Amino acid sequence: MQLSIQPFGFSPTLLWLLVGAILCSIELVVPTAFTAFMMGVSAFVVALLVMLLPLPAALQVVLWLVFSIAFVYLGHRLMPRRKVSSMEDATEGQTLTEILPGEMGRVLYEGNSWKARCEDEKLAIAPNQRVYVVRREGTTLVVLPEHLLKS
Repeated sequence: MQLSIQPFGFSPTLLWLLVGAILCSIELVVPTAFTAFMMGVSAFVVALLVMLLPLPAALQVVLWLVFSIAFVYLGHRLMPRRKVSSMEDATEGQTLTEILPGEMGRVLYEGNSWKARCEDEKLAIAPNQRVYVVRREGTTLVVLPEHLLKS
């Protein structure tokens, strides 16, 4: 029994082009981090191969899967990484403990206690002082005292 890939009388090339167009269109509606787009591009590549070579249906599906995995993997590896550690705007917090020069302390920020260090490693910040969060490095906030920014 041979698997047929010609539903509704479509040629295999037309079917892969249609699948590719649908997958690329899905990326416009549902953000899938380019996964659907890369799968659509893979379908276009399979359509080109099917147009040039008579391939069995099972091999077409296997090629599509292999190309999809390869394109998704390469696409994610080649995409520039976003800096997760940067924050859009400086926001306010309050020191819970003293932050000594070059050392860590605790800051109350958005209702939670965070590890924090001062941006200027020569400054000490007393407890219960208002600070501005300038960025985040992992689970540590980098802060500046309020008086430094307002002077």
